[in-house]
Amino acid sequence: MNQEVIRLEKITRFFKVGTEIVRALRGVDLTINRNEFVALMGPSGSGKSTLMNLIGCLDTPTAGSYWLNGSDVSKLEDNDLAEIRNKEIGFVFQTFNLLPRLTALENVALPMIYAGYGKPQRLERAMQVLDDVKLTDRVKHKPNELSGGQRQRVAVARALVNKPSIILADEPTGNLDSKTSIEIMGLIEEIHKAGNTIILVTHEEDIARHAHRIIRLSDGLVASDEMNSEIRTMEFYQHS
Repeated sequence: MNQEVIRLEKITRFFKVGTEIVRALRGVDLTINRNEFVALMGPSGSGKSTLMNLIGCLDTPTAGSYWLNGSDVSKLEDNDLAEIRNKEIGFVFQTFNLLPRLTALENVALPMIYAGYGKPQRLERAMQVLDDVKLTDRVKHKPNELSGGQRQRVAVARALVNKPSIILADEPTGNLDSKTSIEIMGLIEEIHKAGNTIILVTHEEDIARHAHRIIRLSDGLVASDEMNSEIRTMEFYQHS
């Protein structure tokens, strides 16, 4: 049975810029189920970054409801949103967002500090996820001693460390060469197969094709929401 993780109902987000009102989202309805792999696409100004910030609890809507794992989070205060972010959502950013003075292990363990885990638990779990992303030989390295692909693997491990219900990947291959991009997308596919719900924000068609469902935004609305026919064809041949 499909289990709903995200439900957006008539979500709007308006910003005041000087004397103008910018209507970034204009009534978005969307449902994402557990263990779906969704790509969110759209040109600059389509509202995809605003929608990602709302899904990631980095922002709240002007109007409408956002249900995350059965709880309405659209009206919550900043402190409550921060707690939900840390517990429910793992972020992977284009620019990695690693702290330069910390080792790979310390960067990965960081979200567990905010979640209130003790040091032995933090280090054990951080080692476990670094092993999952095949970086056990780099745990003591700082970000400037790692390649771009290794930095993104550290970022993916950090996103996984609190066992979140959603992985939100914002242009995760945007700063990587094509060979490394393929490796990182392979890693994200493995994470999806392990049971995670993945929401991938990208403007690149070849990256979006890794997802099982592609949602396109235009002018603050969902323009199309389709299953990825390539993936379905591939799965058919694998199972037949």
